[in-house]
Amino acid sequence: MTYPGKAVVMRAGEPSTHVLLIRSGWLKVTGTTLSGHEGLLARRGPGDVIGESAGLDDTIRAVTVTTLEPVVARHVPGEEFSRFLDRHRSAWRQLLALTNDRWRTSDRQRLEQASKTVPQRLARVLLELAGAHGERHETGIVIRMSLTQHELAGSVGCAREGVTRVLKEFREKGLIATSNRRYVILRPGMLRRVSEGKSITFER
Repeated sequence: MTYPGKAVVMRAGEPSTHVLLIRSGWLKVTGTTLSGHEGLLARRGPGDVIGESAGLDDTIRAVTVTTLEPVVARHVPGEEFSRFLDRHRSAWRQLLALTNDRWRTSDRQRLEQASKTVPQRLARVLLELAGAHGERHETGIVIRMSLTQHELAGSVGCAREGVTRVLKEFREKGLIATSNRRYVILRPGMLRRVSEGKSITFER
């Protein structure tokens, strides 16, 4: 199946009836974080499995998944996916490895939220987005993903006002530029130092 950009392919609260195997394109996973903020939880792309719980039990979707660009995916009914797992032990192991990797990522994010400052966490998220969805231009690295400040706040585990304040600081220091939900990394080296908690001298 082919989905256009900005299409909701799975919605929180709906029953888990199918699995998507992503062949091309990128999607964002949004929902409510542990701290109660609505925001970006993860990004999924080629080779990823989305909605795998449909093949394991009849649960309700906990997150919403939206395409960021045209996406080609295979739509697999939950029962068919479950039968496939029953027939192929190697697939079970790969699914378990995928689940464990996502748990580790979630654990790391919770640890960072407890131990790192909002500027550190936001700098890391922006750098990760630039690495996965960045396009280099003369002025800097343009993140080819439209994100609201609410979504960024959810990804770093703070209120939107906190992200707004830090983004303003980053802009004033010449680290980034923003325009209509678009972000340009102007000084990735300096931003990385911020993410690592290192002191820097800001220059215009």
